[in-house]
Amino acid sequence: MPVPDLSIIIVNYKTPQLILNCLASVHTFTQGITFEVIIVDNQSADDSQRIIQTAYSDVRWFQMGYNSGFARANNYGIRKAEAPLFLLLNSDTLLIDNALANSVRVLHDQPDVAAVSAMQLKADRQPRPNLYTTFGQMRRAFYILPSGEASERFLLRLLPDPHYTDPNQVEWLSGAFLMTRKTVVARAGLMDESFFMYGEDVEWGYRLGKQGRLLLLRDTHFIHLEYGSSEDNQQHLVTHINRFKPQIQVSQLLWVRKQYGIGAYLVLILHYILMVPIVYAGKIAINLRNGHPLFGELKNQRAFTKQVTIFLQFFWKTLFNRPGFYKV
Repeated sequence: MPVPDLSIIIVNYKTPQLILNCLASVHTFTQGITFEVIIVDNQSADDSQRIIQTAYSDVRWFQMGYNSGFARANNYGIRKAEAPLFLLLNSDTLLIDNALANSVRVLHDQPDVAAVSAMQLKADRQPRPNLYTTFGQMRRAFYILPSGEASERFLLRLLPDPHYTDPNQVEWLSGAFLMTRKTVVARAGLMDESFFMYGEDVEWGYRLGKQGRLLLLRDTHFIHLEYGSSEDNQQHLVTHINRFKPQIQVSQLLWVRKQYGIGAYLVLILHYILMVPIVYAGKIAINLRNGHPLFGELKNQRAFTKQVTIFLQFFWKTLFNRPGFYKV
């Protein structure tokens, strides 16, 4: 069998229908290149393999034997990939144009480019708002300061963004759709397997970016439904002080420690610890002003305290950057 142009790697965790829809879109819109599909299963313990391989018999299926998360499963797929290029593709994605061939062409035509991705759209094909493309954007989101332009200007001065001549160039690319070369990964290394989920593509982007430019192709698109295998994400109430799920927070803190060192990590930890009494005092003051029970309506503050307690369980392990499995 000839070597395909591209290996498509999809991690499955109980999402057979999403993958069927994804693969249908891949076959519908992909033209001009050959590809193989590798699915790495995180112990779904269901009929995913039978359902998907009945529809697509050429899919190469591998079992991890446990819920290994995103980085470990994708690394396994990368090791099994036969093509010189590979694409990490989420199960909850849909192609709407020839995104794969467009991305392959960029990597072939521009050898100084290390990796590419495409623009994310919502199910209604509107652009996804507030997608991070720089490390500064991500780090600024970690800090809980009063809303307003003054806070935004302060954080931007503290954690500025880079400026590139190419409007497509970014600092990191989403692992929902990330195409690169085997030769690039041979130099940069695989994804860090201490991450269970979230943050691993940000840390990897730092290392991939050392091998060449990272491009977010503004004229190439895909739909990202998001959270296809997460049963609890839609139940997570996003507020100003509770912006992230505990697993996201643990992974983000791990990324900051790995990329920016002990000082940056400790500053964030101290920030969150100091915020616990502040958010309670602020809410109590509001209750007092509005004539409400002094200790009423503190659900949001309790959730924040619980989240801080969860990621503090990983404090020493993260502080010393110990290898492990940072799963909440």
